[in-house]
Amino acid sequence: MQSVLWMIGAIASFSLMAVGARELSAHLDTFEVLTLRSLIGLIIVMAIIYWRGQPELFVTQRTHAHLGRNLFHFYGQASWFFAIGMIPLAQVFALEFTVPIWVLVIAAVFLAEPITLRKLVAVGLGMAGVLLIVRPGAGTLSTGMLVMLFGAIGFAVAIVFNKKLVSTEHPLTIVFYMSLMQLPINAILTGGDWTMPEDWMWVWLLVIGGAGISAHFCASKAMQTVEVSSIMAMDFLRLPVIALVGMLLYGELFDWWVIVGGGLMIIGNMIGQGLWRKHNLI
Repeated sequence: MQSVLWMIGAIASFSLMAVGARELSAHLDTFEVLTLRSLIGLIIVMAIIYWRGQPELFVTQRTHAHLGRNLFHFYGQASWFFAIGMIPLAQVFALEFTVPIWVLVIAAVFLAEPITLRKLVAVGLGMAGVLLIVRPGAGTLSTGMLVMLFGAIGFAVAIVFNKKLVSTEHPLTIVFYMSLMQLPINAILTGGDWTMPEDWMWVWLLVIGGAGISAHFCASKAMQTVEVSSIMAMDFLRLPVIALVGMLLYGELFDWWVIVGGGLMIIGNMIGQGLWRKHNLI
């Protein structure tokens, strides 16, 4: 039950962050938003660590692993923020569900994990889901879709690093180094093109900063509580939740291709993670 609550917190946080990113996408440069997100997140997580009286959480012996995770996570996150301003929220989240499929491919190619029939079926269903969503032959393939697809690969590599980090690192340590390492990268990429946010923008910047920290903290806590494959099923709820948010707040049309394609990717992910066998569904 505890893992369920952590995943609900992660889903709510990711959805809030998406809304905040959409609200600011037409007003502030993406890298400026990411810079302020990292800064706000860094202040929040440092305050939490000091409040808990655990300064040892600022220390790590795995700097290289944190750096690797954050370089790829930065790429994925920047792509995610760019895509949110370019395509419907449901499409962004649906294409983000290719991440577990990429994890399977990366693990097979770079970690020499065995390629099984189950994994091949999972990858095949995932790619079929992608084709249904982007529909390249129907003239619907857009730059935003491509940005999110490549961003998903960045997230996948970051997850491989994260799986190794959570075995020894506290979730607060992980999010502390995420904010600390990504802050200068984002600041440099603003290129000096800085716009002072208006008062109303700071509300959404605080939402993005706070939700970014809580999303990664909740997800890391859930990973520590149960197996990663067990929490993936709940993560799939992000697609219908964000589709509903997009419809209610932004008048985005309900796209059956996104739902069907997302459904195929969900089934592929479940097969790839062994969820169906674990829960006697196959």
